[in-house]
Amino acid sequence: MKTRDIPNLISFFRIVLTVPIIWAMLQQRYDLTLGLFFVAGVSDGLDGFLAKHYGWQSRMGALLDPIADKALLVSCYLVLGWQGVMPLWLVVAVILRDVLIFFGALLYHYKVEYLEADPTLLSKLNTVLQIMLVVFLLWHLGVLALPQWLLNSLIFAVALSTLFSGAQYIWIWGRRAIQHKSGQKHG
Repeated sequence: MKTRDIPNLISFFRIVLTVPIIWAMLQQRYDLTLGLFFVAGVSDGLDGFLAKHYGWQSRMGALLDPIADKALLVSCYLVLGWQGVMPLWLVVAVILRDVLIFFGALLYHYKVEYLEADPTLLSKLNTVLQIMLVVFLLWHLGVLALPQWLLNSLIFAVALSTLFSGAQYIWIWGRRAIQHKSGQKHG
C-alpha cells in the first residue's frame, strides 16, 4: 500500500459503512444512524481533500468515490421509503434519475465519444439537497421533531432538483451527441 492509496481506502471504508448505517436504520436507531452518517460525510470530505491537496487522484478514486456516495444515499432512500418516512414516489424519482444518468453516460461513452462526466452545478445542488433531506429526516426521527412544513419543503426541493438535473444531463449529452455526429458528417 502506498500513501496515495489512502483516499481510495477511505472511499472503500465509506462503502462498508453503508452496512451498519442501514442496519441502524432498520432497527429504527436513527440517532446512531445520524452519527454514522456524519462519519461517512466526514470521510467523504477527507478523501476528497487528501486526493486534491496531495495530488493523490486516481482513476480508481474517481470510480470509488461516487459509488460510495450513491451506495449510501440510495440505500438510505430505499430504507426511508420502505419505512414510510419518505414518499415512495420520491425514492423512485431519485433512483430513476441515477439510472438514467448512468445508462445515458454509458451509451454516450460507447456510442458517441469518450465522456468525462463532470457533475453540473445543478447536479451538485441535487446531491446536497438529497443529503440534507436524509439528515433532516434522521434528526426528526432520532433527535428532535422538525416542523412538517420544513420536511415537505425539502422533499419538494429534492423532487424539483432531481427532475431538472436529470433533464439537464439529457439536454447536455443529447446536444453534444448531435454536434458530434454533425461534425463527423462535415469532417
